[in-house]
Amino acid sequence: MTSASKSDDDRPILRLGHSPDPDDAFMWFPITGIAGAPPALDTGRFRFEAIQQDIESLNRRSDRAEFEITAISVAQYPHVSDRYAFTSCGSSMGDGYGPRLVARTDLLLESLRDGAGTLAIPGRRTSAWLATGLMLGDASKVQATEVPFDQIIERVAAGEFDAGLVIHEGQLTFQNHGLVLLADLGAWWTKRTSLPLPLGGNVIRRDLDDRFGAGTLREVTATLLRSLNFALEHRDQAIDYALQYARGMDRALADQFVAMYVNKHTLDFGPTGREAVRRFLSEAAEAGLVPGSVGVDFINPTD
Repeated sequence: MTSASKSDDDRPILRLGHSPDPDDAFMWFPITGIAGAPPALDTGRFRFEAIQQDIESLNRRSDRAEFEITAISVAQYPHVSDRYAFTSCGSSMGDGYGPRLVARTDLLLESLRDGAGTLAIPGRRTSAWLATGLMLGDASKVQATEVPFDQIIERVAAGEFDAGLVIHEGQLTFQNHGLVLLADLGAWWTKRTSLPLPLGGNVIRRDLDDRFGAGTLREVTATLLRSLNFALEHRDQAIDYALQYARGMDRALADQFVAMYVNKHTLDFGPTGREAVRRFLSEAAEAGLVPGSVGVDFINPTD
């Protein structure tokens, strides 16, 4: 039985939330299909339905455990760890690079920390904002306003805000709008810790083992890993699909962006990635920025 056969119509659907950006689209199209077409891979006893929303919306929806599988900010994990665990694959990590603070003119970061400037951010549960809080030391006075991630650059360029915290493709395109770099959060974190900056993770709802039988979490994680490997092995096809989410990027730049965030840590957090997650959340908890005393669990694929 293949994933395209009519007899599969009664299979349970697992909803997979992901951001509408090139790297997430690149990873998951092999199991979710394209424009109503069957998926490229046999997905076994489950079907996968892609639900695309900005990461802060996915963070908030994970509070209610709406989706069986979803991308979330690593910063969100302490808020939902009782209902979700990380899958070992699907992470987004910046190894010496990451979200960026940008502005029309060169500003002192201290001016933002002291409340002398306004800052557009993509969400208060994002890892980018959490890393900003750690870097500034105290973000309590920052005049931060949540703005849809794909509007931040244009609204900073228009003078509505003094600075912006950019994620996704904005990390590569902000200069096209006449903005300057104030700080690269990934570079700051890696220089300080010698670890990659953990930004996004893929999580799976813990109750799937109860609903569908022991081993389901590992089984589904194995399917996710196959999707990733298929995309990497069929890179041209995957980039073709991802281009529709590549706002302001040509094919070469979209390919560069995908390479930044679909890397060895995406296939498996590995010891370094897992340590990065634990340290990031531990430091944030010590600073009072996220709930403390939270264990971090990772689901490995079926052997």
